[in-house]
Amino acid sequence: MKQTRLILVGGFLGAGKTTLLWETAVRLMNKGLRVGLITNDQAPELVDSELLKLSDLRVAEVSGSCFCCNFNGFTDAIKEIRAEASADVIIAEPVGSCADLSATIMQPLKQYWNTELKISPLTVLADPNRLVSILNGGNGGLHPDAAYIYKKQLEESDIILLSKSDVLKREETAVLRQRLSDAFPGATVLSASAQTGEGMDEWIEAVMSRQDAGKRLLEIDYDTYAHGEAVLGWLNGTLLLHGVSDDWDDFLKALMKGFAVKFDEAGCAVGHVKVIAENGKRFAVGNLTGKQDTLSLRGSAGAGEDLKLIINARVETTPELLDQMVREVLIGTIDGKYEEEVVAWRFLQPGRPNPTHRFVEIVKS
Repeated sequence: MKQTRLILVGGFLGAGKTTLLWETAVRLMNKGLRVGLITNDQAPELVDSELLKLSDLRVAEVSGSCFCCNFNGFTDAIKEIRAEASADVIIAEPVGSCADLSATIMQPLKQYWNTELKISPLTVLADPNRLVSILNGGNGGLHPDAAYIYKKQLEESDIILLSKSDVLKREETAVLRQRLSDAFPGATVLSASAQTGEGMDEWIEAVMSRQDAGKRLLEIDYDTYAHGEAVLGWLNGTLLLHGVSDDWDDFLKALMKGFAVKFDEAGCAVGHVKVIAENGKRFAVGNLTGKQDTLSLRGSAGAGEDLKLIINARVETTPELLDQMVREVLIGTIDGKYEEEVVAWRFLQPGRPNPTHRFVEIVKS
């Protein structure tokens, strides 16, 4: 039976996982490999899935719960991509607030799927924007229990990948890599930028050649873990706008700035706010991973008469207040210029993690 390489890429909300997945998939396909992707979230209507599909990549989505709490849904997605895409490589992105992946995902996969899969080391992305504060004993702008999840993700990693290295000077990257090595001596520490490509080949070589997956199990307090997820309100929404716009990119920029100002003024820490604006085959993406200075935009939706918006927001507030703030910014940005049609809209608070499996011993590869 053909074995498929499985690469699991974790990391906290806003670490840059989706951009890395896309760049990795393109590089592997350029080498003649068939690649599939699996995204994951607590609710459907994912920006990540939409963005990857628009790039003509084969994507399966596990929504409604994390991989660990829906292990069978995750393995069904693996089966689907193996069957439909005859994938040589599957890259999977768990929920950004998920930890304890070694015990709940890596060990069960090694136990039950070792004939079908070559399981790569668990990679955890570390965003420099939060990392410096975390390494200095702070909380990276997060609630202490959410920061606890961030730290536990790093602690259980086989590979820590310092992401977005293009925002750092070379000497800053070297210092952070050394600090990570000192703090987490059991992990291989690498750095990469999906934007410039620097460091990508080294990381891809590591995850494509190694099979030392899930080398350690966490000691983790599930009460703290559960509360760290529950302090975040989650909102996923899809809507259509109808009306002539000379520049949908300006609309997206105003919308994202509106979100940034609203959450800053309310004193609500942002885990991640993602918005994709689609105008036919043209699209632009907005990202907010903290305060206003973390706002970034890429792509172009151009001009046109109709726009599809998908909004994913994870912000430290109640789901109800998050819904209210998002709607207020939307109404203010639309400003009566466009007709609005809501396709899907859901806001929630994650429930307590309840893994399908939780191994207490390391399974030998």
